[in-house]
Amino acid sequence: MRVLIVTQQFPNSSAPLDSPFNRQQFAALAKRCPVDVLASIPWFPGARLFARWSAAGRLVGVPREERIDGLRVGHPRYVHLPRFGRSFAGALYAASLAAEALRRRGRYDVLLSSFAFPDGVGAVALARLLGVPAVIKVSGSDMNVLAKLPPVARNLRWALPRARRVIAVSRPLGDVVASFGVPRERIDIVYNGVDTALFRPRDRAEARAELGQAGDGRRWLLYVGRLEPAKGVLDLLEAFSLLAGRRSDVRLVMVGDGSARAACARAVAAGLEDRVLLAGPRPLEEVPRWMAASDALVLPSWAEGTPNVVLEALACGRRVVATAVGGTPDLITGSDLGELVPPRNPRLLADALGRAVDTPYRPEAIARAGARGGWDESAGRLEGSLRAALA
Repeated sequence: MRVLIVTQQFPNSSAPLDSPFNRQQFAALAKRCPVDVLASIPWFPGARLFARWSAAGRLVGVPREERIDGLRVGHPRYVHLPRFGRSFAGALYAASLAAEALRRRGRYDVLLSSFAFPDGVGAVALARLLGVPAVIKVSGSDMNVLAKLPPVARNLRWALPRARRVIAVSRPLGDVVASFGVPRERIDIVYNGVDTALFRPRDRAEARAELGQAGDGRRWLLYVGRLEPAKGVLDLLEAFSLLAGRRSDVRLVMVGDGSARAACARAVAAGLEDRVLLAGPRPLEEVPRWMAASDALVLPSWAEGTPNVVLEALACGRRVVATAVGGTPDLITGSDLGELVPPRNPRLLADALGRAVDTPYRPEAIARAGARGGWDESAGRLEGSLRAALA
């Protein structure tokens, strides 16, 4: 079985930290069967001039081809109309990649898209050009956020039932897919994995020393992810401000970057300077150190698929406070692993954070109870779904 993957959710030389879950899963899949990746890059005329506001502008320097984790990765450009054109974004995506796909006709057995819109919509059309079945993998925000927009929903109601199989990363996400007319027998649940060689229990004091934070005896709450309003980062800062007003032994560390970084910095400057560390984006290999240095992970998102950061924190033996959205309740299955709160409620989140830093636990026990399997296991399930599409 030869697999062609089409997705915009993949790292590149200009954004090497993007979508590590896809990079790891597809690299593991490539150990099982031949895999090529077309990691598409958004483009529009004059994109370079808008680099401050648009990802398309920041990615103009990405080369046409790279090797990433042993994968051959092409970077075709697709026409992207910011803020407009959602009704025909899938058609534009397919038209932009049609020539690239036709050059590859006869070389693959199945086409996999990893994101529903516009990638998945375009992939259904591209698969027809290639004469192979299309499989769409949905990740979270594509179905929980974008699919609520009427033009996107119309596109997905056309594309999803026409895919040979649809892969969801959580059971609730599979339910959303079914609501778009996909028969249940064609929906596969394939959970993401965890690199347990990286993410494992480690000594907290030792990790803090490695990060240049030796001697900090406060209780650390850690956020790892994109700094975006929909990830709940401003709710988190409001909640932490409430908690910090009641006690002096807590610290919040935020690892990541995004459009809300300036708003986060303003919130920190309004009285939390010595209590909050905005650590910026960090490479995947460094994230386990931050997790080991923390007392609990916080994920206050408004919507999720199955968040890998929760799996990674549990593998590191750290409890989690998260919002009860998407597939997160499938991961935090008991009070020993953490606590779930409603989204967009800073006061309840603050109370949960206070309980989190006061709850004793054994990291090794958390890692055992929270284990969900590695990337090879995840890739094996993905391979099974792709082979089912060929059967």
